[in-house]
Amino acid sequence: MYTIQGMIRKGINNTYTQWERLGYVGNNLANLNTNAYKTVRFEQMLGEDGYLKGAIRTDYQQGSIRITSNPYDVAISGQGFIPVVSPTGVVQYTRDGSFKQGKDGYLVTNDDWIVGEGIKIPTNCYKFEIKGNGDVMAYDSRESEAKYLGNIPLVRFANPEGLESADMNRLAATEDSGEPVLVKDHDCFKQNNIEISNTDIYNSTSEMLRLNASMIASMRMLKVVDDMYNKAINIREG
Repeated sequence: MYTIQGMIRKGINNTYTQWERLGYVGNNLANLNTNAYKTVRFEQMLGEDGYLKGAIRTDYQQGSIRITSNPYDVAISGQGFIPVVSPTGVVQYTRDGSFKQGKDGYLVTNDDWIVGEGIKIPTNCYKFEIKGNGDVMAYDSRESEAKYLGNIPLVRFANPEGLESADMNRLAATEDSGEPVLVKDHDCFKQNNIEISNTDIYNSTSEMLRLNASMIASMRMLKVVDDMYNKAINIREG
């Protein structure tokens, strides 16, 4: 049997858990237009003590692939990540393939992290092509033979849920994720395409409305319990 103080404490804890879950749902909706964004779920469980507990999960399900006709855009079809390197040498990983040509001609992310080990694209080339296995080829003219410029690597992790979120839609490896493993002989890259967020706007909106209603009900219950507590104090004082 719970005391009034225990009921209030449990109600506050459960409301806070719902509020935290609402924050993750709101963040998913805010990133609806973020390339290759992966939905974060806050899975809540009711413990034997009556308290709500939660675990954070990332849904790495493939997002839809959209045609952009931009030769610098690369979508990953299937599992895996592209390693990118900061100007200071930090290595992180991304599925956002909205790349560009940096000031030195290298293929870089939107915030100037170098893709792979560095692929320099000639500024005066007729066109360049990114093959399914990540090989980047350049053509000087319509009739010229292709020149090999480098390869965009694809890596996978034993436990991708162990990756840690970083800035600008990147991920950092951790002990939980394990070390990256290079994928060879694949056909996962699609040039002129981009992967979009895998957030389901309809399910997320429905969940947000439900959580909001649940928190309102919890706050009303706390108000009832608080009134009971005040009446109990007044009875003792009387």
